[in-house]
Amino acid sequence: MAYSDIKDPSAHFQIKTGVGASSPQSHTFDGNSDLQPDLLWWKRRDASGGHTLHDSTRGRTKFLYASADTNEQTDGNLISSFDTNGWSTGSSWFDLGSQTWVTWAWKANGGTTSSNTDGNITSTVQSNQDAGFSIVTYTGNGSNNQTIGHGLGVQPSWWVVKNRSGGSTNWLFGASSILGGTSNYLKLNDTSANTEYNNIWGDSPTSSTLFRVSNLSHLNTNGSNYVAYLFADKQGYSKFGSYVGNGNTNGPFIYTGFKPAVIIHKSITTVKNWGIITGGTFKNEIDARLNPNLLAAEGTGTMVDFLSNGFKWRTTNGTANTNGTTYIYMAWAENPFVAGGVPTTAR
Repeated sequence: MAYSDIKDPSAHFQIKTGVGASSPQSHTFDGNSDLQPDLLWWKRRDASGGHTLHDSTRGRTKFLYASADTNEQTDGNLISSFDTNGWSTGSSWFDLGSQTWVTWAWKANGGTTSSNTDGNITSTVQSNQDAGFSIVTYTGNGSNNQTIGHGLGVQPSWWVVKNRSGGSTNWLFGASSILGGTSNYLKLNDTSANTEYNNIWGDSPTSSTLFRVSNLSHLNTNGSNYVAYLFADKQGYSKFGSYVGNGNTNGPFIYTGFKPAVIIHKSITTVKNWGIITGGTFKNEIDARLNPNLLAAEGTGTMVDFLSNGFKWRTTNGTANTNGTTYIYMAWAENPFVAGGVPTTAR
């Protein structure tokens, strides 16, 4: 029987949904009251609108669109504060009005950063080693095969990097153990399949202290500013892996060791959209989905069962379960299957 590294997932990751208001609001998480959201991923559900990423390292006035290749945006009235148990909005926050929205939130280090000189490029790091999550910012030097400290203390399972100031550049996603070596990548803002570019992530794998980048403009142009989010597996809390679809509504079951709160998935062998599916209902079947690379509103249609120890596909949709297609997934826990020796309730 597996035991969880983290007894209370809500101390490190939470989901908040809501309906817009006519004035700025303070949003408090429903679970653990000590979660400061150092990374906020926000999306309007009922209509078209970009996926926006905000973090406490870059500061409350900055955001990036996950679904676009554009530079970092600035709005001083967007978020008024990252709070100890949520966040407060400003006069131009996206939820002003009657629209419905969802926010996924991860805790790093409460906004406290440190300078990291482990690599060729000095980075600014805010890490949560317990939960396997790190926010890294750095300025490129334009050289090839550069190393950057990440502060996780373990080898990252996957990471995504964005040039914040260099014009039209993609979000590049790396996961060497899943995508295959140091030359493969996906684009978070694009439908492309697993793509090979010689040593795009340097000439050797990531380590417990470093990740590597080539001198592509997406990763390391001299003088450009970058942000990277890195994640590592934590038993009973987060799981990153792959599966092969069977093209059947009685689809594959993927064991995670916990009941998922959210899963992000992508075909790596075909050109398909990314998908993100959020739990939180009182039934197994989840019938709402969003696409990180699209502006589109939330779609419906029963797709997946969220179970006490994993998830099972109930669709033949090509974004999730085409026969013979390989997919990656990233999942975070609502409840660990076993926490402190006590099994969660199966459904």
